[in-house]
Amino acid sequence: MSFKIYTKTGDKGTTGLIGGTRISKAAIRIEAYGTVDELNSWLGTINTHFQFEGVNTLLKNIQDNLFTIGSALACDPEKDTKMYIPNFDINSISDLEKAMDNMNEELPELKNFILPGGDKTASFCHIARCVCRRAERICVAMHDEGQHLEDYVIIYLNRLSDYLFVLSRFILLKNNGIETIWEGK
Repeated sequence: MSFKIYTKTGDKGTTGLIGGTRISKAAIRIEAYGTVDELNSWLGTINTHFQFEGVNTLLKNIQDNLFTIGSALACDPEKDTKMYIPNFDINSISDLEKAMDNMNEELPELKNFILPGGDKTASFCHIARCVCRRAERICVAMHDEGQHLEDYVIIYLNRLSDYLFVLSRFILLKNNGIETIWEGK
């Protein structure tokens, strides 16, 4: 038997955290995990449009990590969740760094700012990078407000946005696209 996707419990502008606490859908915690979910959707789009051994596996791992981050953000830090939330593998941060180093070995040296674009999938990477930066800013704001946030969240989102920039350049290289240099008029 399947469950209904609609619950009717959010009709008054609240939603439930894992642990049962109801909070406003406008709360910063909801904005944080909603933005991580949006980012995850963009990564699925990128993974669908670009087929390259190693990249696709890492993108799927990143999506798994974003679900873990989203789950952690969706928990009420004051209550026992009574639900299994996977642990974040801290090595995922160094995986992003290694992937960037490997891609950078093939990329021309970056001497100028470049404009987003040049290829549909590379453009998707830039959109994902911007969404990732927004998620990072929201999480920093949560931290600054004194809300509970696992240390790895901000670090991972920061590194992920860097990865998405490098990935956009790598995709352009592999798809024979052209980087457009910002000329600042």
